[in-house]
Amino acid sequence: MHYPAFMRENPSLAAFAFLATATSGFGQTFFISVFGSGIRESFGLANSTYGLTYGLATVLSAALLLKAGPLADRWSVRSVTLLAVGTLAAGCLIIGLAPGWAMLVPGFLLARFGGQAMLSHIGMTVAGRYFNQSRGRIMALTAGGFPVAEATLPAAAGLILVWGGWRLPWFIAAGILIGFALPALLFLARNAAHPTQVAPSSDSSSTGGFSRSQALRDPGFYRILPAALAVPFSVTAMLFHQSAVADLRDWPTERVAIAFTGFATGHLVSLFFAGTLVDRLGAQRALSLGLIPIISGLLVLALTDSLWTPNIYLGLTGVSLGCIGAAGGAIWPERYGVRHIGAIRSVAQASMVLSTALSPILIGLMLDAGLAAASIASTLAAFIALSALLATTAKKPV
Repeated sequence: MHYPAFMRENPSLAAFAFLATATSGFGQTFFISVFGSGIRESFGLANSTYGLTYGLATVLSAALLLKAGPLADRWSVRSVTLLAVGTLAAGCLIIGLAPGWAMLVPGFLLARFGGQAMLSHIGMTVAGRYFNQSRGRIMALTAGGFPVAEATLPAAAGLILVWGGWRLPWFIAAGILIGFALPALLFLARNAAHPTQVAPSSDSSSTGGFSRSQALRDPGFYRILPAALAVPFSVTAMLFHQSAVADLRDWPTERVAIAFTGFATGHLVSLFFAGTLVDRLGAQRALSLGLIPIISGLLVLALTDSLWTPNIYLGLTGVSLGCIGAAGGAIWPERYGVRHIGAIRSVAQASMVLSTALSPILIGLMLDAGLAAASIASTLAAFIALSALLATTAKKPV
C-alpha cells in the first residue's frame, strides 16, 4: 500500500494516533453537550447544578491524568489503550443507565478521563514518541481526529436522540467503543515497541530525555504553557457562551450556526499546512505564529458587527486550533525528548483540561458583570498576544 511520505516511518501507528484522537470524541464536550437538555429535564436539574456536576467531573479527570498519564511511558501502547477505551466505555454505560443525577458524576468522570484526557493524551504521545521525521505533519494528522469527531459524532447523536431518547446514544457509543474502536486500535498498535525500548529522538539526543521533574524545573516550560493553553481556553469559553454572545450582538441563532461551518473549515484547512510549518520552523516558533489567527479573529469580533463577523471570527479561530494542535503536540518531545514524554505531556494535558473547566466560569462572570462582547473579546486577544510573546522568550533547556 502506498502511504504519504511523512507516514512511512510507521504507518500503523500514524493511523493509531489519528483514530485515538477521533475516538476521544465520545468523552469530549462537543458530544456530551448534545444531551444537556434531555438530562436536565429527566433529572430536574437547573443549569447551574448540571454545569457544576460536569465541571467537577472534568476537574477530577485532570487530577487523575497527572497520576495515570505517566503510564504511557511504562505500559505498552496496547495496555494503556485498553485502559483508556475501557474506562470511556464504562462511563458511557453509567451515563446511559444513570437512575439519578448523582450517578452522572462518576459517569462524566470516567467519560472525560477515558476520552478527553487519556485517549487524547495517548494519541499525541504515540505521535511524538514513535516519529522522529516529519513530526509536525504527524501531529497535524493526529490532531485531525478532533475535527472529524466534531463533524460526525454530535450530528449522529442528535439524530439517534430524536428517535430513541438521550440514553440510547450512550449505549450505542459503548458498543462502538468495545466492538470497533478497541479492536482497531489494538490491531494498529500490534507491532509498537514498548515505550522503554524506544531510542531517544535525534533532535533531543543532547538532553538525553528530560524527566517530568526536570521539565517542571525548566522556566521555559512555564513560558510556553500559556501559549499551548490559550486556544483551548478561549475556544471553550466562547463556544460555551456562544448564545450569550449572540444575544449581546442581536445575532439570530441560525446565523451563528451557519458560521460554524467556517470554524470547521478553518480547523481542517489549517491542518494541511500547520505540520509543514512546524517541521520547517520548529514547534516553538510555530506555536507563537499559530496564535496570530485567533488574535485577529477576536479583534474582528471586538471591532466589527457586520453580516460576516461571526464567519470571519470563527474561521480564524479554527485556523489557530489546527495550528496549535500540531505545534502544541510537537513542542514537548522536541524540547524534552521522548523518554518521559507521557509523564511530561500529562501535565500539559491536565492543565488544558483544567483550563477548559475554568474558562466558561471566568467568561460567565464577565458576562454577569455586564461586560460587552467587545470587551471580552479584546481581553482574550490581549491575553493570547501576551502568551505568544512569552513563548518566544523560552530558552532551550540544558
